[in-house]
Amino acid sequence: MSHATTPVIVIHGGAGVVAKEMTPEKDKAVRAELAKALHAGYDALKAGASSLDAVAKAIVVMEDSPLFNAGKGAVFNHDGRNELDASIMDGATLRAGAIANVHRIRNPILLARAVMEKSPHVMLIDDGAEQFAKSIGMPLVDPKYFYTEERWQQLQQALKEEQEQSVDPAKTPHHGTVGAVALDSKGNLAAGTSTGGMTNKRFGRVGDSPIIGAGTYADVRCAVSATGWGEFYIRATAARDICARVEYRGDTLTKAADDVVLGVIPKLGGDGGVIALDAQGNIAMPFNTDGMYRAWIDRDGKMHIAILAGE
Repeated sequence: MSHATTPVIVIHGGAGVVAKEMTPEKDKAVRAELAKALHAGYDALKAGASSLDAVAKAIVVMEDSPLFNAGKGAVFNHDGRNELDASIMDGATLRAGAIANVHRIRNPILLARAVMEKSPHVMLIDDGAEQFAKSIGMPLVDPKYFYTEERWQQLQQALKEEQEQSVDPAKTPHHGTVGAVALDSKGNLAAGTSTGGMTNKRFGRVGDSPIIGAGTYADVRCAVSATGWGEFYIRATAARDICARVEYRGDTLTKAADDVVLGVIPKLGGDGGVIALDAQGNIAMPFNTDGMYRAWIDRDGKMHIAILAGE
């Protein structure tokens, strides 16, 4: 691999964007947070940090913001609790770590990375994941930390619609997620994804975000972080499928990502988007919703931030 690779980073804050809900104030606030997260990751890359470090740093910024459905801004489940999921993967080694259904972890992406680096396992869930966090000295936060009035009201609305039997699953946004993919100066790729899941979810439901190959995947050629209706991304093993098309068929990154996100997923009945990056620094960001919070710094060092389709 080249030791003079130009760093590239791409991040997303979810594809559950509803155009009519984007006020000028919200637009400005989201763009500012995306820029902050992007720079956290890119500055690390420019300083010689690994793609894994960059992905984690960018995602932590978004997890700490109430604007995204991850960490601080996580949605509530049916019982009024927050259930957090995350995963991270190192493309150079295929090492990966994931956590699901945790309630007291401020930055789930950091626990996912700890599972990868400090345990023999790939995925830990629920109380066991939090016990592991304690065992490595990671502080737990009070569940009240995750409360935001906006998310609480979204749950109340969902409960009301459920009671009135007016809820239409096909019209409910299912894609509040954050993620990042990065290419470092050594040519190594990494991907990570973090989410609060779906508003009003039940029974310990887990989506694609913490599932390696579904919501997150990275190898030596390709890195993907997905944001979509998780059930469909799991069934399609969407993230791995994109990278497999690049590996086995020789598809370009754009073709592989488009074929999965705009072809396979809608045919199953799902929607959403992905961010994808290859070892040459090529970027793909297809989505089939109104918009996807996304930002990137390309091979030329230029920063881009976009929300709606067509930007």
